Amino acid sequence: MQPIQIAVVPVTPFAQNCSIVWCTKTMKAAVIDPGGDLERIRSALAETGASVEKILLTHGHVDHAAGAAELAESLGVKVEGPHAADQFLMDGIPAMAEKYGIAGARAVTPDRYLNEGDSLTVGELALDILHVPGHTPGHLVFVYRPIGLAMVGDTLFKGSVGRTDFPYGDHDQLISGIVDKLLPLGDNVVCLPGHGPVTSIGDEKKSNPFLPR
Repeated sequence: MQPIQIAVVPVTPFAQNCSIVWCTKTMKAAVIDPGGDLERIRSALAETGASVEKILLTHGHVDHAAGAAELAESLGVKVEGPHAADQFLMDGIPAMAEKYGIAGARAVTPDRYLNEGDSLTVGELALDILHVPGHTPGHLVFVYRPIGLAMVGDTLFKGSVGRTDFPYGDHDQLISGIVDKLLPLGDNVVCLPGHGPVTSIGDEKKSNPFLPR
């Protein structure tokens, strides 16, 4: 059995890939980016049999973070991530949720902001943290190197990259982060994005039109 297992739960009108990641040895889990539809997430958690020990956020957008405060409160766990630079987005979650019709949204202040190089564990799994801004200023990527898996949030998608047409977005910064931090992870690394299907570093290097050749 692999040391890590993942269940993906699409949530919110944006079909955001909330992920439940757990350590198969300890059955301790993290819920990554619970943007909403908490009953759907709770149902998936029950099926895994894992016990949640923390909630992780890649960034502060409403579809990724709007359910974090309620879920953390109900489970008695802490929220870790994203980088502190995204707090203004998390403060604005209720207003954005109203605009997009996401019910039950709450602002969230993480118990622990995360920085690149910080120690991060789920059970006995050690995850690396990469700070890859551009889509948002505080966007993080979580990497489990032993099997080549990256939870890339809204940085890199199959055939695309994260939106940067926000007032705080920076396309050049995003592409630089992908090129400098994600592509060197290796062609075989599987990428689980915040929306859409999984892909790999190798596939995106070959065919993603946003990346330099």
